[in-house]
Amino acid sequence: MNEQPIEQEKGSNRTGLNAERLKELWSKTYNTEGKPDWSHILPFYDEDIYFRDSIQELQGMEKFKAMTERLTDRSNDLTMKIVRTAQQNKDIFIEWEMTIKFKRNPSSVLYGSSRVTLNDEGKIIEQRDYYDLWGDIFDNIPRFGKAYRRFMKKKFG
Repeated sequence: MNEQPIEQEKGSNRTGLNAERLKELWSKTYNTEGKPDWSHILPFYDEDIYFRDSIQELQGMEKFKAMTERLTDRSNDLTMKIVRTAQQNKDIFIEWEMTIKFKRNPSSVLYGSSRVTLNDEGKIIEQRDYYDLWGDIFDNIPRFGKAYRRFMKKKFG
C-alpha cells in the first residue's frame, strides 16, 4: 500500500480548509507530547457539528468538545499517523492509524478513516469516523485477540 499522502481536488472556501490543510491540523492535534490538543482545530468546526463513530453520535460544539476532553482524559499517550487524504467537493476523506495507550491496558493501534463535510463557509459541519474499535484493541491482548478473530470469521466471515 502506498503510504504517501494523496491530495485531490483542493477545495476553495472561505476558511481555506482543504485536504492538505486538514491533514496538517490533525497531525498537530494528535502528535503533541502524548495528549491531544484540539485548541487550534476547533475554530474550523461549525457550532452545529454532527459527529458519529462506532461508539457515539452527538450534535453541537458543546457535546463535541466534551467528547474530545473525555478522549484526552482516558489516554496516557495518543498519536495519529495520517496515511492519506483525498477530497471531493465539500467532502474530505482521511485514512489514519491511531496509537492509543490507555491508563491500565497495553497500547493499541486503531486503523480507521474519517469523512468530514464542509459547509458553505468552509467549516466542518459533519464528521463520521469509521474503525473497528474492539477488533483493534482485542488484537493486542494475548490469546484473546486470536480467539476474537476466529469467532468473527466463523460468525461473519
